[in-house]
Amino acid sequence: MSVEAVNSTFSGSEDEGATGEESTTDPELCHSGDEPELEFDEDGTELSSTKEAELEAELEEGTLFDDQELAKETEGGAFRSGAITPDGLIDEDFEKELGNSPDEETVSEFYDVERYGIIEVAGDDLYGRKVIVFSSCKLPSNKTFDHQRLLEYIKHTLDKYVEEDYVLVYFHYGLRSSNKPKLSWLIQAYKAFDRKYKKNLKALYLVHPTNFIKILWNIFKPILSAKFGKKVMYVDYLVELKNHLHFDQLTVPLPVLEYDGKRVNAYKPQYPYQSSSLEKAGPLKTQQFGVSLEYIKINSGQIIPIVVEQSVEFLKENALDVEGIFRRSASASVLKQVQQKYNQGQPVDFHETGDVHVPAVLLKTFLRELQDPILTYDLYEPITRLHLLDSNKQLVEVQRLLREEMPEDNYVVLKYVMQFLTLVVAKSDVNKMSPMNLAIVFGPNLVWPKGQSNLLSLNHVNMFALFLIEKFDLVFLR
Repeated sequence: MSVEAVNSTFSGSEDEGATGEESTTDPELCHSGDEPELEFDEDGTELSSTKEAELEAELEEGTLFDDQELAKETEGGAFRSGAITPDGLIDEDFEKELGNSPDEETVSEFYDVERYGIIEVAGDDLYGRKVIVFSSCKLPSNKTFDHQRLLEYIKHTLDKYVEEDYVLVYFHYGLRSSNKPKLSWLIQAYKAFDRKYKKNLKALYLVHPTNFIKILWNIFKPILSAKFGKKVMYVDYLVELKNHLHFDQLTVPLPVLEYDGKRVNAYKPQYPYQSSSLEKAGPLKTQQFGVSLEYIKINSGQIIPIVVEQSVEFLKENALDVEGIFRRSASASVLKQVQQKYNQGQPVDFHETGDVHVPAVLLKTFLRELQDPILTYDLYEPITRLHLLDSNKQLVEVQRLLREEMPEDNYVVLKYVMQFLTLVVAKSDVNKMSPMNLAIVFGPNLVWPKGQSNLLSLNHVNMFALFLIEKFDLVFLR
């Protein structure tokens, strides 16, 4: 089946969808005269096209934002992800991050693109890999938007994370004729993302894929590497992501939430997860993950949780010379087994796992899954606004925050972890983990907002983590 045939078959649709992976071989695809129309057909593999069309029409009439409204919603922040219930309802617990105006913040080099929130970083997945989210519905009108700037911004963002294992989540819903990039741009983007960007990409989740995406993928599959093809996963319903990601930390735009909720209500898919009897009964007294530091201290008598202590001590002895430590993921099954052992109070021997990346991932996971961030929700705003102070005042402010604003137990655990990271930095000539590399890895796991952060705020969080690492002896005075 030729590309021309597919273009002919799917032309003439008002709404469109496209995938971000395109071929580089057919020169006719790059012709700028007649851009093939990519149909926005929300028909899933198991769903009737008629029912999908009715659902699409209903959403168009009542719940979707037009391009101008969406630009207003996304500018300066991102949507808070909501919970999807078994009935397909959306818990209205989302809130937009209230961004600061450009005159109050240091304006980013890519503010003209960044303000739409098209790309977000959503912490780590269940296996310790960085999660980067691309939301098609946040793309503004293609009549005014500079897609070359978007390409530069995507590369600028990925450059911070491509040296470590990472995953991409692509929300396809909302891509249509009025905001889609040209096919020639997609081909250019594919060429721009060379092996540097692909080698550590561990998974690409295509959420709400259309039939056209699946057909287009099959057409170009012979040209794309088989190894890359294995990384692509179709996700028909948002709840499926919980098997791989911390769903409550994921950036999900409101239009995507609404669309998914409509699909769940209309088609009643088998709900892929339910709360276990253990979760309903509450955490075990030996629980380490997903509880508070206070809970662990009350039940164990230790300020420093055993999983933190054992992970750090093992890494001190066995991983300071390991290149890329904290940048690599570990076996999902092994991680799950070790977490379960810790939660049940069973002994853990990291030597038995045969992988030094297991304790490294567990340390990050423990911090990220705390009920409250170790730097606390209250400190998120002061941390993200620290850069507004004169450089000679920043040290004094950080000292004050740690001394006066942090709970004592949080301070002790944070100091213990940061002190260990200075040992990792001391071997950076071997392990390649510079202070900035460690800050990027650990920053999002130290503090996050109750709502949804944007990339600019994340940069400030990372810079604060860098401050703690580089000036450890000056900021931790007790």
